[in-house]
Amino acid sequence: MKPNNQQANEKWNKLRAEYFSDRPVIIAANRAPITFDYTPDGELTFTRGAGGLVTALNGLATYMPARWIACARTEADARWEEGEVEVNENQKVYVKFINPSPETYDGYYNHIANPLLWFIQHNMWDLPRAPIINKHTWHAWKNGYQEVNRMYAEAITRFTCNADNRPVVMLQDYHLYLAGRYLRKQLRRQQMPTLMHFTHIPWPGPDYWQILPPPMRHEILDGMCSIDVLGFQTRDDGRNFIRTVSALLPKSSVNYKDRTIWYRNHRTHVRDFPISIDVPGLNNTAASPEVKEYLEDIKRIKGNHTLIVRVDRIDPSKNIQRGFQAFEEMLEIYPEHLGKVKFLAILIPSRLDVPEYQNYLDELMAAVGQVNARFGDSDWEPIRLIVSENYPKAIAALQSYDVLLVNSIADGMNLVAKEGPIVNQCSGVLILSERTGARQQLETGALVISPCDIYETAEAVHRAITMDPEEKKERAAELRRLVETEDITHWLLDQLESIVELHL
Repeated sequence: MKPNNQQANEKWNKLRAEYFSDRPVIIAANRAPITFDYTPDGELTFTRGAGGLVTALNGLATYMPARWIACARTEADARWEEGEVEVNENQKVYVKFINPSPETYDGYYNHIANPLLWFIQHNMWDLPRAPIINKHTWHAWKNGYQEVNRMYAEAITRFTCNADNRPVVMLQDYHLYLAGRYLRKQLRRQQMPTLMHFTHIPWPGPDYWQILPPPMRHEILDGMCSIDVLGFQTRDDGRNFIRTVSALLPKSSVNYKDRTIWYRNHRTHVRDFPISIDVPGLNNTAASPEVKEYLEDIKRIKGNHTLIVRVDRIDPSKNIQRGFQAFEEMLEIYPEHLGKVKFLAILIPSRLDVPEYQNYLDELMAAVGQVNARFGDSDWEPIRLIVSENYPKAIAALQSYDVLLVNSIADGMNLVAKEGPIVNQCSGVLILSERTGARQQLETGALVISPCDIYETAEAVHRAITMDPEEKKERAAELRRLVETEDITHWLLDQLESIVELHL
């Protein structure tokens, strides 16, 4: 066991023994840690959710009673409704599905959460043209977003009233901004659980929030200021939230030094808890036979070339097109790299039913075609584009990069920037946008660039390719150290410790 894992276990045991042994935790998120389905012969089965967040929050079940509330995604989810599930050996979690109607869920998720709030928080709206907030938007707000948040609050209320001790409620992300206020309307003060909310995506300043009509933004801020501890990815996100409240929430009082908000006779503490990855779990995946098989494919693609890699969802906020343009500019400025460098982009389909995302994919295909037509020949394909939701293949690519490009326009964290240094076998260099949440932790080991400056990005790619091997090793070791020291368990423990430190 690594020292940091031993320390984490010691912290877990101390927190459990002194504060949380008899306090249940209620996790509320859009997605559950499992998805139920039926086999062809009608038998009920489930698959466990992937990712560090599920791993970390499921880990709570090892130390304290845990319940997870989420929206049903399948017919089998809805029919299951609720009950205890053994997600791992000796690890159980109680899962409760809420089941909004298809129309209600569509308004909540596909109209308000995505794209309206997502685009606002990633500064992605083309304001002269969009968004257009009309009667359909208001219908989705009232009959979708508000309604689903009420359903979560009602489910949490039932668990709270049936608990022997006051629970800790951990609300997750931009889907559930209103649930805290609805809870306070349903419960008396002495019944109230400790409320936490973590926002996984960026929080812009008040100017951008003025895109929303006053009643919408007021209810969002009112709901969030009902929370005891608000967690954000970075200090900047937390400051932006306090600035937004100060500017747009009447009768609120903010304290920037203490990072607190006083509103409606309640104090909200604003903190940053940078999310991370499950390092042992990732290493196990990287050592799996499936990844090893894909690694051979990646090696064939790489050949004797220097390999630049990016792994991203197809999302305009990821700034993929400027990455291709920067690569093109680098080849223009430094022709000595012609025929010697390959750019492998593994892009994961995301929300392609949303027109903005489908159009973006079309633009990316055109950009790749332009670079390959301009510089490629029968022996050399400058950019290889793979559109696939294949996590093992992505891990194999991350093991093989000489340069990892993460140049997002806006990113709550970007976990690829943390996964890459853990599994990479080539002392690869990380090029990191200053507008990713990961920058706060990783900038000492990365080359930091401005995401809109393709010249600076091109220069960074050239520097990474030509970097002294010793400097590459030092940077790679620094990145590994930073990620291993502050992994997903550290993220979760920080939040629970804040409850203790703030006497909540």
